[in-house]
Amino acid sequence: MGNGTSANVNREYKDRLFNFIFGREENREWTLSLYNAINGSDHTDASLIEFNTLGDVVYMGMKNDTSFILSNRMSVYEHQSRYNPNMPARMLEYVGKLYSGYIAKNKYNKYGSTLIPLPIPKLVVFYNGTSEKEDEVVLRLSDAFDENYRPDADIEVRVRMLNVNYGHNAKLMDNCGPLMEYSWFVDRIRGYQKDDSLEGAMKKAIEEMPDDFRIKRFLYAHMEEIKGMLDTEYNEAEVNEAFKEEGRAEGRAEGRAEGLAEGREEGRTERDDLRKEIDRLREENEELKKRLL
Repeated sequence: MGNGTSANVNREYKDRLFNFIFGREENREWTLSLYNAINGSDHTDASLIEFNTLGDVVYMGMKNDTSFILSNRMSVYEHQSRYNPNMPARMLEYVGKLYSGYIAKNKYNKYGSTLIPLPIPKLVVFYNGTSEKEDEVVLRLSDAFDENYRPDADIEVRVRMLNVNYGHNAKLMDNCGPLMEYSWFVDRIRGYQKDDSLEGAMKKAIEEMPDDFRIKRFLYAHMEEIKGMLDTEYNEAEVNEAFKEEGRAEGRAEGRAEGLAEGREEGRTERDDLRKEIDRLREENEELKKRLL
């Protein structure tokens, strides 16, 4: 894969495969299935879903993955291919922008004396990174606060992080077929990629996919876009790992430098102490001579 081609693809397809499947108007039924599985609900009318995903053009570079309103709930879904404990802080930003858009769209007066009815925020991160994580973890904004002052905080944000790697969250997968199929697809790609290119692994995974998988026809119809998304995700993961290794190397170098600096400083301190002691002994010696004379 040439660098130029990869870069062009990455610029063209900035979405993630997860959002491409579950955050599109044409796939409302799959979005509804995912919503029902997460919330234990049984909604049947997908036309009631009102997508309100932030666009980076409107919000100056801030773009969330997928968000929508249904049944007085504002669901904000993020996909992560690596663990990020800062998702509550990011979600707080997203929700603030989403509420601003909601208030403006409905022409509510947030400065008035009438209480504005707001949809309940439901924040979920779908994790499919390679680091082992539990089926469900609750991330809290307060985890970032100084623990001595957490009880005084006036804001809390809770985010459910669901592990959607194949073999995890069996009940969730059973209740949302497209999610299980997506999980299976990613797992197959990772397996084939050990001996093949990303493109080859993707094609093998699609060909091997059972015909009754609902997302199979969709994947076939968008193979070029999907390849671009996977390129972006996998390249991003490699870059992140490279940055982490670089950070570790810098940390080791800084540690050695600090150690040398500390050693030099300790040496200087010892020499200064020795000089002071010599000066003290000289003074005592001079004083003793005076007394003897």
